Amino acid sequence: MPGTFGMVNTSASALRYHQAVMEVASGNIANVSTDGYARRRVVGQSVGAPAQTAMWSRYDGNGDGVRVGSVDRMVDPLLDSRARREHGTQSYLDARSGALGRVEASLGEPAGKGISSALADVRKAWQDLANNPDSTATRGQVLTMSRTLVDAVAGQRRNIEAEEGDQRASLLADLGETNTLAHDLAAANEAISAARLSGNDPSGLLDRRDQMALRLSELTGGTAVENTQGGLDVTVGGVALVTGNKAGALSVTAGVNPDGTADGLPLALAVTPPGGSATAVTGLRGEVGGTAELLRTTLPALKEDLQAVAQQVADAVNTAHQAGFDPTGAAGGAFFAVDPTDPNGPLVLLVTDPAAIAASGIGGGPNRDGGNADAISSALAGPEQGYQQFVTGLGNEVASVRRLSATQQNLTDQVDGAREQLSGVNLDEEMVTMMQSQRAYEAAARVMSTLDSVLDTLINRTGAR
Repeated sequence: MPGTFGMVNTSASALRYHQAVMEVASGNIANVSTDGYARRRVVGQSVGAPAQTAMWSRYDGNGDGVRVGSVDRMVDPLLDSRARREHGTQSYLDARSGALGRVEASLGEPAGKGISSALADVRKAWQDLANNPDSTATRGQVLTMSRTLVDAVAGQRRNIEAEEGDQRASLLADLGETNTLAHDLAAANEAISAARLSGNDPSGLLDRRDQMALRLSELTGGTAVENTQGGLDVTVGGVALVTGNKAGALSVTAGVNPDGTADGLPLALAVTPPGGSATAVTGLRGEVGGTAELLRTTLPALKEDLQAVAQQVADAVNTAHQAGFDPTGAAGGAFFAVDPTDPNGPLVLLVTDPAAIAASGIGGGPNRDGGNADAISSALAGPEQGYQQFVTGLGNEVASVRRLSATQQNLTDQVDGAREQLSGVNLDEEMVTMMQSQRAYEAAARVMSTLDSVLDTLINRTGAR
């Protein structure tokens, strides 16, 4: 609209636009520390000539001002997708690193009072018995140190089983959180679709959507893809968990009872997609994937390795002990047994009477020989080496997982930094925006004041004497 009154509309549009800019900048500043908030930016749109020209006239104006074209969230969908993937891998490695680190700490090696120390004490007790085979007290010391070794092995197995119990409880908690987030994300998807249809600003809902999708990736390593309505569809292990406004469920189908105890079966997970049937999934990432691998492979393998050490101890001692004779000249029997089902096992002490210890290498009657006790002491060198290999193997695995976690953390931090640079609120930048809009608002107001003076002169003073 050309002419004086057209300038009123132009300056009024400037006032409205720059007021909107200051309101959005104010909202950014208010949410500077809000988790998941993506800063907003007002995109202006120039109001020019009419798109449809008149039949018998032409537009002779110079522009009709400005209007708010859109309020954009400063996000990059590709960067968000990358962040979800990296966070899923980071959570997977952190879950493994934390659990294996606790198991390693429970060993008490090399300076603690663990199995290595107990093995050394047993060897020393057998050496003392070799030097003093007719001492009842020394024989009792052999049994005492042997019981200490049995307790040390049992204690380490209990530590691993305790970690398994903690991981089962953590898995159930993570599954519960995953399913809750899936339903919340489906509800957010529906709200986003409704907001877009009604013309309302869905920015707050989109922030919540992205935050929930990121947490789902941290839990399951799931992949999120934006649908045509603006929501996110999530797949876990290649199976749909969230589709539009409908959510499925991730559940454990074997290996863990609802109360967190083990059911004796290998761990199995399944995703029930919206409106579908349960589909088994493997190879998950995130916290659930890391916990599943610990329960399915890593921790059971550690228990088997520990049982193998106990078997080495039993075989070495039993072979040497059965080759010797007790003080009466009777042949020695089995000294240890291995029983994985024994609550105090897997290593079990069979000899409880000091007089039944076959310390002698000479049979056929009462004697004071201690040669076989020395042989048993020497035979324990093999199990000690086997246990050192067990400790070294665990240490190498822990170190490897920690290195992977640290390397992944660098990559995750890099992606998070890029997202923060784009989406995070910079107070200095918002202050500059506020000042620019303030000056523009003042200038538009000055134009309005000038027009008021011009119109006053035109209407009230033209022709006046």
